[in-house]
Amino acid sequence: MGGGVPGAHATPRVRGEWARHWRYAGLPGLDLLRARYVRHSFPRHAHDGFVVCAVTSGVEEVGLRQGTVRAGHGGIIMINPEVAHTARAGAPEGWAYATLYPSSEVVAEIAGETTRLRGTPGFDRTVAQDPHLGRLITEIHRAAEAGNALAADSLLRIVVARLLRRYGGQLPTRTPLGAGARTAARARAVLEESMADPPPLEKLAEELGTSAFALLRAFRDAYGMPPHTWLTDARVRRARRLLEAGSPPAEVAVAVGFTDQPHLNRHFTRIVGVPPGAYRRARSA
Repeated sequence: MGGGVPGAHATPRVRGEWARHWRYAGLPGLDLLRARYVRHSFPRHAHDGFVVCAVTSGVEEVGLRQGTVRAGHGGIIMINPEVAHTARAGAPEGWAYATLYPSSEVVAEIAGETTRLRGTPGFDRTVAQDPHLGRLITEIHRAAEAGNALAADSLLRIVVARLLRRYGGQLPTRTPLGAGARTAARARAVLEESMADPPPLEKLAEELGTSAFALLRAFRDAYGMPPHTWLTDARVRRARRLLEAGSPPAEVAVAVGFTDQPHLNRHFTRIVGVPPGAYRRARSA
């Protein structure tokens, strides 16, 4: 879709913006997002799986640890799992895009069947100008919206296979953790276990036998964002799973540690791109 009329069930936003974030039963292991954003910006966050988006109009600007990249019409952005990034409009008119969120398992299966990549497959480029593949990505959305599982699944496999052959590589293997990375991993585990009532930074550092500034530095080095930013992102990820299981947003807000439902709504919408109620409805339709 080239920035025109949104699909069915799209969530209305501020003037000129709309979004639909959903899952099609015929494509397990894949989330879909079609949207147009003008003023909306995504704060630093990461995903469990991959992000592949085709920009259909305007310009998207993505902030990564190594710098900022931009993509306009015909551009494709590829982000590997757990890579912290931001996103915002790179032009006054904003940007429209069709996005695929395939799980690591889906990408690994396709890579194993169609490429010679060894180890853990991923992308070694973030941006590519590839209008043909961009059009195929929008066709996946159209097929899913039409309920055509055969076409949607076929196109998904074709697109991911071609992306991997053109822009793929082996993701770095895990190396033994240094002292700072071990501290960051322990801090992350504590925050995951105490998400609804996390300790203050100084107390957390004290429990881990380090200083607050050393913990901040180690955590940012390991995860691309400070602990409080990571915690908000982690709360939203957990909220997504609870909403998908059918829990109402008010209960989810308390369960993941937000003060109330408006607090959940604000952070969820900023990170996911649609409000939690719309996200839940799109998965129960």
